[in-house]
Amino acid sequence: MENIKKTLDTQGLSCPMPIVKLSQAMKDMKMGEVIEVLASDPSFIPDVEAWCRKTEHKLIKIDESGGIIKAYIEKVK
Repeated sequence: MENIKKTLDTQGLSCPMPIVKLSQAMKDMKMGEVIEVLASDPSFIPDVEAWCRKTEHKLIKIDESGGIIKAYIEKVK
């Protein structure tokens, strides 16, 4: 994955904290940069999908292999 600006580890946190931390982290990023979010809470998947639709950031990929949820999000605006 190219353009990964930062990795945000939210493992062990439950809703809504992973999304709160993601929102804060995106403020420091520039358009076109990608953040990798690591999560363990299964509810993070529908939460991050809804958050991306609402904020219009691009959800590139969700990877659930290896027992860790990894989401890759591109800052669009």
